[in-house]
Amino acid sequence: MSEILTDHESRAMTGQAEIGGGRRAGRWRIALWGGAALLLLLPAVAMRFTGEVDWGPADFLTMGVMLAAACGTFELSARATGSRAHRAAVALAVAAAFLLVWVNLAVGMIGSERNPYNLLFAGVIAVALLGSALARFRPAGMARAMLAAAIAQGLIAAGGLSADLRGGVLSGVLAGLWLLAAWLFRRAARAPACAGATPAR
Repeated sequence: MSEILTDHESRAMTGQAEIGGGRRAGRWRIALWGGAALLLLLPAVAMRFTGEVDWGPADFLTMGVMLAAACGTFELSARATGSRAHRAAVALAVAAAFLLVWVNLAVGMIGSERNPYNLLFAGVIAVALLGSALARFRPAGMARAMLAAAIAQGLIAAGGLSADLRGGVLSGVLAGLWLLAAWLFRRAARAPACAGATPAR
């Protein structure tokens, strides 16, 4: 009888944990997508008070697609792992890619947004994506992919540094985000958070 009660209690506790986890996930999901919607609405609000912000339908569509891709990528990753380090690493990598595209489209990393040299920065994202795919999105391989992205960011920025010091500073910040993501992925690989998980090789 006591074993039956213990089994029932264990199931009840597990159920409560799942409900609690579901509620937390729901709150984070609302915060994530709500924040993205708020960010998309900010230019529309700003346009009512200043002429310096002049967005058209294409601008809002582009930003909406970027935000959806960023939030969707993070949410899929958050569902796939229980490691906080892994989630933080994905968040930083997504933020670095998002900011790189956003800055390039808005003002350009080097010179203006019309400078063809800025197209080279697409290679940074390509390196990160290709490296992640080759690593099958395992933390250890992802760490190497983020390191490669940081190196690519620095090399491309160095090539245009003489033309625009501002671009070099911005690239330094983004390279720092890639490097921090690499460190967190490495940490996630060395200390799996989920029971039964095996360290990535």
